[in-house]
Amino acid sequence: MPSNVPTAFSDLLAACTRSAVHLEMRDSYAVDYEKGSFADWRAGYRHDPDDRTSWWRQWLDLVQETVNRGVVIRRARIVSEPVTEYTRFLYDGTFTNIAAGEQVGWLPRRRASDIALPGNDFWLFDGQVIRWNHFSGDGASLGGEVWEDAPDAAKLCADAFEAVWARAIPHSQYEIH
Repeated sequence: MPSNVPTAFSDLLAACTRSAVHLEMRDSYAVDYEKGSFADWRAGYRHDPDDRTSWWRQWLDLVQETVNRGVVIRRARIVSEPVTEYTRFLYDGTFTNIAAGEQVGWLPRRRASDIALPGNDFWLFDGQVIRWNHFSGDGASLGGEVWEDAPDAAKLCADAFEAVWARAIPHSQYEIH
């Protein structure tokens, strides 16, 4: 039976009406589009929060448009401490996500030990549609997979996210260790 659920990420977010939550559980990602930015960051480059045109990008337009439609976007990151260099890179750039309207929280991994978590990072749209993010062992993206008719998996994701979010430290209060 053909699905009416879009598979492109931008379409999934565009179809969202209430909430989009994202759980990240890896300490590093080798995502192709970030390799140049990570290398620049390692060389000492930092975005100037006052120079919005230098760091604003298409993703942030999409987030801002979605939030402006009334959709709440929350991102939770479970991180090992001391954090990896890559996590420091993410932390330093998170102000851009917040400027676009995302809410971001950080949960030290040691505080997540008793939370039942799915095996993969995910996005959950309106509590029903899951987009799993698959990665290789070294963090390379292996693509995404959309599940639309999996109420048990959606409940697992929703419950896991809310448990993480309840313990997460808001970005403005999280101190990198």
